[in-house]
Order: sequence, then structure tokens, then C-alpha cells
Amino acid sequence: MMTSERLQVGTARLRSLDLSGPAGRLEAIVNEGSPDATLAALVCHPHPLGGGTLHNKVVYHAMKVLNGLGMPVLRFNFRGVGRSEGKHDNGRGEVEDVRAAVNWLSAEYKLPLVVVGFSFGSVMSMDACCGDARVRALVALGVPTHAEGRDYKYPFLAECHTPKLFISGDRDQYAPSDEVELVVAEAAKPSKLILVPDADHFFVGKLEAMQGALRQWLVETLL
Repeated sequence: MMTSERLQVGTARLRSLDLSGPAGRLEAIVNEGSPDATLAALVCHPHPLGGGTLHNKVVYHAMKVLNGLGMPVLRFNFRGVGRSEGKHDNGRGEVEDVRAAVNWLSAEYKLPLVVVGFSFGSVMSMDACCGDARVRALVALGVPTHAEGRDYKYPFLAECHTPKLFISGDRDQYAPSDEVELVVAEAAKPSKLILVPDADHFFVGKLEAMQGALRQWLVETLL
């Protein structure tokens, strides 16, 4: 960590900080959790070239669920986004950015972790965290199968025994339901898929449904 600044936001503390990433500084913020928190969480944002940042609406709403359950929650900007140094690396370096964030979060709170990603962030976070003993659970929101001319494949999930939750809209324009079902079916257990009715990739008008599904699974699985 290079710098840190604390702000009081309502009854919760918000910390603005810089992480030391493999390509330089990574801009980040932490919503502090309860003093007796038993888990800490990371949320990763969608594709930088599509305007994804740590302030993305889906990322923010996922953070609210995690923080509402008492967890401190870290969000950061991938390399080349906002004040983060470096440049977009087509998903190669971004996996290492996630690992840098996980390392900081684990060292800072010394708690088991929940790692959540939205869209591109779900790809990076699963790739980075499958098999990491510090990670208690993985959550993929809007996991893509085809986006921006690129097919996304997940062979590594066959050996990923970390508990996994997939939440997607049944009208996701970047991942038809049958393709998401196949991804989950081929993943190692335990894994669960929740399709939000009438929701698109961005959960427009369905963010509360996404939050409810996420909260229920976390409570049933981890808390």
C-alpha cells in the first residue's frame, strides 16, 4: 500500500488508498466492515474498454450486500483505469492485479475472503483465485461467454473446488442461458447458478433481485 485516506460516510468508514500492483499503483477504496467481521471481500469491475470502473453500478450494489453483512469490502481499478497505472493488457496482467488486491486484503484483515466479479471482473477473479486457500467463496455476476468479439472459456473451473455462485440474467446479451448453464455444469462442485428472470447483462431494473440472490447464498453458505 502506498497511501491511505479515511473518510466517515454515515456510520461506515470509507478508505481511499493505493495498492502496489505489478504495473504500478492501483487506485482502490475500502468500505470498512464490522469490528467482529469473520470474512473480508473483494469486488472486481467489468471491462475497462467498455467503461468499467470500481464505481460501476453492479459492483456498487454487490458491495452493499457484502458490507451490509459486516464485511470490509475492497474495490479497485484495473491497470490503466482511473488513477491506476499501467495499461490494459487484454486480461493477462489484470489477473495479476486481482492477485495483488487479494494479497493486500488478506494481509490487512487476516480473514478468509469472498471474491466477487462482474462480467470481465468475474473472469479475472475466478482465474486469479481458483485454488487460493485464502478464498472461501467465488461469485461471478454476469459471467460472459462471448463479448466484444472474444469467446470466453473456463476449463480451469473443472479443477476449482472453491464454492462458486453464478448469477446471470436470463436475457444476458453476452451469455445465453444455455451457455452459462454449460459453464456451471462443467465446473467442479460446489457450484450454483441463479438466473434472474427478465434481466440483461447489466441487471437493469433487476439489481435488487441480484442483491437478494447474492445475500441469500452468502448467508446460507458462509454465515
